[in-house]
Amino acid sequence: MAQPWVQAAFGVAGLLVAAWLLQLLAQLVLTRGVARLGLAAGARGLAAVLLDRAVLRRVARVAPALLVLLAARFVPHLAAPVVTVVENVAAALIVLFVARTLFKMLDVALHVHDRHGDAARSIKAYVQMGQLLVAIAAVVIMIAALADKSPLIVLSGFGAMSAVLMLVFQDTIKSFAAGLQIEGNDMLRVGDWIEVPQAGADGAVIDIALNTVKVQNWDKTIVTIPTWKLMSESFKNWRGMQESGGRRIKRTLMIDADSIHFLSDTQIERLAHIKLIAGYVNEKADAVKISRAMKLRELGDVLGRVPANQRRLTNIGTFRAYVQAYLQANSGIHPEMTLMVRMLQPTPEGVPLELYCFTNTTAWVDYEAIQSDIFDHLLAILPEFDLRAFQNPSGAGLGEALAEWRSAAPARA
Repeated sequence: MAQPWVQAAFGVAGLLVAAWLLQLLAQLVLTRGVARLGLAAGARGLAAVLLDRAVLRRVARVAPALLVLLAARFVPHLAAPVVTVVENVAAALIVLFVARTLFKMLDVALHVHDRHGDAARSIKAYVQMGQLLVAIAAVVIMIAALADKSPLIVLSGFGAMSAVLMLVFQDTIKSFAAGLQIEGNDMLRVGDWIEVPQAGADGAVIDIALNTVKVQNWDKTIVTIPTWKLMSESFKNWRGMQESGGRRIKRTLMIDADSIHFLSDTQIERLAHIKLIAGYVNEKADAVKISRAMKLRELGDVLGRVPANQRRLTNIGTFRAYVQAYLQANSGIHPEMTLMVRMLQPTPEGVPLELYCFTNTTAWVDYEAIQSDIFDHLLAILPEFDLRAFQNPSGAGLGEALAEWRSAAPARA
């Protein structure tokens, strides 16, 4: 008759072979049977996660460890302390395999959400937080299983290290809290254009994770920002502009103050031929004639004809009316959003004439094209109103002015 240790060795070997065969059978049934059945049925949502091939492959690995846990005590002549160690290791392996299965389920859930759900609403932060909680729970239970103690006892030991754990995971805790606020208030989505000047970020959000938010700048560089910083510091989100359907133009034309003057009757008659402001010019011309007639009756023939006592039109005021009419007639300007042309406080660089309006598109290239076309036209048409754009003298300009002054020197003499 064989020795007891030989029987125990054969028993252990048989148990290991049975565990291996059980794993092969479980993988065959789950990955080639159940997974294909779910794929053929077109599983969606939770079913797609549970019936995913990678998830089922990890579920199959639980079976052999479970068999060892249940059958170890039935191996003949195996010492009780050895049985306890084997059962504890098998229990720890079961916890490990279950944790890895949950990890894979969360990964698959993230993939399914990105593929079939709202791609702008990222759940990556929640997935990562779930994986972190699963990892912590798995470590606690595995330590308890290997030590053959209650998990509560292990947790009480971790309680004494709570201050250290809080210090180690402080950024994770702050980022998770910030992520809840960002998601709850719908402050940030994947694809949003944001500006975070203090982080050097100006571009589109490409990833929202538990600890970080990735922003791809318009120069294609990528900035990684800690999630909690988005709550402790301010940032600008351009989503409102994109959803409104219009993008603001707020730019000034600097008019040379020396070119601003009253319009003569001849100039008024010439500007009345411009279609966009023909009605405006004629209306103002009639109002000027009525005002002058009233001044003549009020002040007499002499004082009533003094230019300073008369109402007159200015070229910059007429130009402002033209710009207003031009923007209203422009097909690239949003007709239902604010549109105005205003004059700002004069500066040493000239008189600012500000255009404030919105394009009917938010696409960057189209927006810049519309804005450029508008200012190309306005700069080119300034001479029609006897106006000049302000420009600091260049070297060539100073040279021409000096040459003109020198040529006029004999006449001055």
